[in-house]
Parts: sequence; C-alpha cells; structure tokens
Amino acid sequence: MLKRLRENKSIQGTLLALPTTAWLFVLLIIPLVLTLIISFGRRSPDGNVIYTFTLDNYIRLFGYSTNCDNGQASCFDPLYVQILWRSLTLAFNTTLIVITMAYPLAYFIARAHPKKRNTYLFMVLIPLWTNFVIRVYAWMMLLRKEGAINIILGTVAGWLHINFAPLELLYTPGAVLVGMVYEFLPFMILPIYTSLEKIDTSLYEAAADLGANSIKTLLRVTLPLSMPGVVAGTILVFIPVMGTFIVSDILGGRQVILIGNLIQRQFLDARDPAFGSSASLILMIMTLIVTYFYTRKFGFGEEIIAA
Repeated sequence: MLKRLRENKSIQGTLLALPTTAWLFVLLIIPLVLTLIISFGRRSPDGNVIYTFTLDNYIRLFGYSTNCDNGQASCFDPLYVQILWRSLTLAFNTTLIVITMAYPLAYFIARAHPKKRNTYLFMVLIPLWTNFVIRVYAWMMLLRKEGAINIILGTVAGWLHINFAPLELLYTPGAVLVGMVYEFLPFMILPIYTSLEKIDTSLYEAAADLGANSIKTLLRVTLPLSMPGVVAGTILVFIPVMGTFIVSDILGGRQVILIGNLIQRQFLDARDPAFGSSASLILMIMTLIVTYFYTRKFGFGEEIIAA
C-alpha cells in the first residue's frame, strides 16, 4: 500500500492538499454558505435572525423599500446605491493613483545598484512594520486643523504676509483617498519591482541597437514585461480598498461612508445581520465581477508578453 502511494503522484498531491482544503472548507466555504442563508432572512425585534426566504434585503440595498412614509407600495432611496458607487469609485481612483506613484519608484529601485537596492526595499517595507490603525491615526494628526500640514501652511503664509485660515482637510473624501493611497502603496510597489527586476538588461541593449529611444523602449519592452506585476498589484490594492472600513472610519468620520462601513455598522450598531450579510455578498460579487473582467482583459501579463 505504501509503495503504491509513493508511486502514485496524484494520490500524493491529494493527501498533501487535504489539510489546506479542509481548512479552507471550514473557514471559507461554511461561513460563506451561512452568510448566504442569513442574507435571505429577516431581523427579529431583538436583533437576531428570523430564518425565512425573502429578497427584501437585496431590494433595500439597491434603493427600493416597501416601508414608505407617503403611503406608496414602494419607493426609491438612493442612499445605499450611492454608498456602493462611492466605494467602487474610490477603489478605482486609489488603484490608478497607486499605479502612477508606484511604477516610477519600483523602476528606480529595480535599476539601482544591487548594494542600494536592499536599502530602498527596506525603506518601502518600514511602514508595514507599524500597526495599520496607528498609521491611519498618524494621518489624522497631520490633517486636522491643528495638524502639521496646517501649521506649515500657516507659517509659510505668515512669512509671505498672507491671511491664512486653517483648511478643513480631515473628514473629507480627499483625506480618505490620501489614507488609502498611503496604506496600499507598498502592495503595488513590490509586485511591480519583482517583475521589473526580472527583466534581462540585454533586452534594453538590443532595443537600443535597433534604434529605439528611451520612450519606445519603455512602451515596447519594459511596460509589457512588467505587466504581471501591475496586474498582481492592482488585485492586491483594489480588492482590499473595496472592503476596508478603518481608513474611511477614522479619516472620513461620519461624512464618508463606504460599503465596508455599512457592513460593519449593520452587524455591530444596527444589529441587522441579515442586511449586513446581503451587503457583504453584494460587495463580494461586485469585486469578483470587476476582477474577472480586468484579468480577462489583461490576463496576468502573459498574453501581453506573448504578443
């Protein structure tokens, strides 16, 4: 029996994957199934779940309600649709800004001297050693009215003899965007750096011999070969931004509510797990749809390289 197991590679692979598969089944599949079941339930008066089948939670999430003050059978409230759209827009904007900032820095690190390269990577990783929440609170200290940014601007305005009123930087969509970009920038730099660092430098020499200038080399050689890193970084940034709630909760306050904040408050404050579960599943479906079409368009970079 043992000899047969040693010779059968498929059985060996199955046995090796069995612990991980069981772990994923217990911690991923079962919770998702329970979330799906709860999403079709109703909230009881004491905040528990009444297990039944209704689509009211999903209908309510997309703005329609049967509890109308004007006596109509149904009415439309765009509040939750606006929250979904705001979350999607913020995720797109954050990803685009992060790509724009991360690519030049990753290129600089990849082309730096090998002795300096580790130092630059160390500097990129240093913020990740600090707790996520602490880093967000640091931005809160910078952006508030009495924060460092307003102090610096006020000092410069005083030197120039210009009247200056402290700016309202905190609890704004811009503050949330800045916090998101700062928190997820390293997750874009590292995959792009990995792809750029693997590019053979002889390809640049060949491009120069064929008469390509620096711009053509970037567009025809560097960018296509680094696309796997860009795609991987996009997934690592876009998906967490869609679901996070800490940054918007601290830097946006009650002024900037994302789908992650909505889900958190439904479970913890409103005690409506049925509606929170439906919002969680809609968030997951939205993220999967965007990721699917993105990877279908760009793959993971292999199609571009082959072309």
